[in-house]
Parts: sequence; structure tokens; C-alpha cells
Amino acid sequence: MNRAEPTASSFSRRDALKTAGAVGAVASFALPRAAHAETPSNDVIRIGLIGAGGRGTGALQQTLSVPGSNVKLTAIADAFDDRIKGALKAVEKMEGKVECPEERQFKGLDGYQKVLDHCDLVILATPPGFRPFHFEAAIKAGKHVFMEKPVCVDSFGARLCLEAAKLADEKKLKVVVGLQRRYDQRYRETIAKIREGVAGDIIGGQVYWNGSGIWYRDRKPDMSEMQFQVNNWYHFNWLCGDHICEQHVHNIDVANWVLDAIPEAAYGVGGKQLRKLKQPSEIYDHHSVNFTYPNGVRIASQCKQFPGGDGRVNEEFQGTKGYVRIGHITDHAGKTLWKFEGKSDNPYQVEHDELHDAIRNDKPLNNAVYGTTASFAAVLGRLATYSGKEWKYKEALDLDYRTMPETLAWDATPPVLPDKDGDYPPPMPATFKIQSVTKPPVS
Repeated sequence: MNRAEPTASSFSRRDALKTAGAVGAVASFALPRAAHAETPSNDVIRIGLIGAGGRGTGALQQTLSVPGSNVKLTAIADAFDDRIKGALKAVEKMEGKVECPEERQFKGLDGYQKVLDHCDLVILATPPGFRPFHFEAAIKAGKHVFMEKPVCVDSFGARLCLEAAKLADEKKLKVVVGLQRRYDQRYRETIAKIREGVAGDIIGGQVYWNGSGIWYRDRKPDMSEMQFQVNNWYHFNWLCGDHICEQHVHNIDVANWVLDAIPEAAYGVGGKQLRKLKQPSEIYDHHSVNFTYPNGVRIASQCKQFPGGDGRVNEEFQGTKGYVRIGHITDHAGKTLWKFEGKSDNPYQVEHDELHDAIRNDKPLNNAVYGTTASFAAVLGRLATYSGKEWKYKEALDLDYRTMPETLAWDATPPVLPDKDGDYPPPMPATFKIQSVTKPPVS
């Protein structure tokens, strides 16, 4: 089936949680005898790291740096051994906080399962395509979770995450998603002022992540195609969801947060214009999407990854009483109505500080629903740009759309292969199709 036919309907966070029930056919959960994990305030929190690249290593350093928190790194996994060694070297001087002998260093695509036997809190920082499956496994195993964004790259993964989010609440597990703007005081106070009505009703906005490019890792002679793609994950949709998901999700999430809503539909254009053959890549280098929210509110979204032109990474909104830039609200004549005068601590660190506090004091904390709905809003935008057609959120989420292959092994065939010139053909609106079926409506 190419796409779901649109219907006129509104779709809320409550609907998203209802839809999560549709994943029951592909994932089942059994509660352990303990209702939830308990960590008294003086006990050590054992940390497991799954995905030891740059962001995973950064998150590890931050969680080991939470003030006054008794923590130890006890297990680590990555598909590649050099990543494991790099992460361990980065924290080797954190005295008393690393207890991760070689027998708890797991290399390979299945190493995540072994880490879960040796931790209380797990950091999930592998390529995003793996995230729903690792999140499901972590919650089933009764672990608290910090997971990087995006948390899904397709509808199958989104439903898996929503179901796991429900189970996390049942087990009183704590979950933080690395959408760090949610932990930035400047953003928090701006949203509070919007809720107070300082800008009036929000009637529109623009969100941007327009940058110059992203890293690329050359193919090594002895690599299989699967190894090359996993190592170079940012350039393959099944692993990263395209940069509208991997990167621009931050700004889309801010729009969801400001409006306290999920987009109902998306329509847009995009393409692969300047990515060079010397860096073969499947993903687009630009997307421009119009998201439609409840009550007819429109959010214009742009993201690019090529050199030249102005860089812009920010969010702006228009209200009936004024204009909103994060940290500053003015009336329509430009007069300041409110300005942030406080201090923002490093939000990357605040994420972990608040997660540890919630674990030790059993405070409710679960970012998985908004992390999933924001991630899937980005998927919705990608479907719109790839197809050149409008997509409805609810119909897209109902699709049995899975990009992750059933078989994961270094000698397995990945979902996309290079053409005769060594490049990876991008999805094209004239031919783009989703080979899937629409799931039955959720009652």
C-alpha cells in the first residue's frame, strides 16, 4: 500500500496512547514480581551504556557527573570494539565511578541484551533505528532509561515505544529522552509565559535546523555492506530516519510543546541536491514541511545539511498578542512583554540530574510519550517530503511500516543497496511506496 487515504479527524496525545495498544500483536510484556525498581538514596546506581559513540559517551560522562549521586559504570556494549575502548578512555579518570571489566564489555549487534543483566539505569545511544527494540527490552527488564532522540524512525517503532512507555509507568520506571530543550530553563520559562497568555493564542510558527553538513565515515576494505551502513548510520533511513528525524526533531518537539498538541497532518517537499558521490548517502539534504495542528494552526518547518546560505537553528511563534522567540516575547509593535533574565544550566547535564533525583526519590518522570510523538511527527514530515503528498498523523501511525530488517547480522543484506555508481538512490515522490498494510482501527 502506498499511503493511507486522509480522513478529517483530530489526533491527540490520548489517541496516541490508545493507538499504542495496536502493537500488542508484535510485542507482549510480562510484569516481574517486583512492581518497580527501587533505589534508596544512598545505594549505588549501576550504569549500563548501549551505544558508545560520541553522544553515548557524552551522556555517560554526564550521568557519572550527577552531583552527590553514587554511580558506577558496570557494563557497556557497542557494535564496534573501538567505540567501547573510546568511551572507557573518556571516563577512565572518573575515580571510583568505573567498574567495567572486560567480561562486561560486549561487542556486536546483540550486546545490548547482556548489558541489561548488569545495570539499574541504561543509556540507549545506538543509531535510532535500534532504539524501539532496545527501549522495549530495557523496560521489560525493569531498567530506568535515558535514551537519545529520536526514539523511532517508523510507525512500527513508534507504536512499540508508546506501549513500552505505558509499561514503564506501570512499573514506576523513570525515562528521560534526550530532547534537551525540555531541560533548558530559558525554554521552560518561555513556555510558562505562553501558558500564562502573554503572547495570546498561538496561531502560527516557524522551526528551523538549517546547517552546513554532517560527518561521514569512509568505507574500509574489509567491511561488509551491513557493517558499512551501521558504521555510517547517519546516511541510511532505516538507521537514522533522515536528518529531519535525527536532528530537526528537536525543533519539531518545541512546536509540539508550545502548542501542547501533535500535528494532524504534514505536506512538504525535499530532496538530495548537494550530497556528493564521494560520500554516498541515501538521505535527503533538505526538507521543507508545513505541519497542520488542531484549530488550523500551521507550523512551517525547514531543515538542510549543505554548505552555503544562512545557518539558522531556532523556533519562532506568532500569537494574537505578540511574537515569541525563545527567551523573548514582544507585542506586535516590537515592545518587550517579557524577557528571560535567569540562568540556564547545561541542559545536557540537567537531564541526568533530574533523572537521578526521580530514581532516588521515586518521583514520576517519563518522557517517552512526548519523545515518541515528536519523533513520529518528524517521520510524518519525512513521509510527506518523500511522497510529495499530504500525510495524516493517525493514518501514518496505524500503518504497519517497519524499516528495520528482521535479520541483523554482519553478513545479512541491509534494506538498501548501492547502485552501479556506488551511490544510494534517494526516495523519489514519483516512485516512493511503503510496502505495508494498514492495521485495523483501534477501538
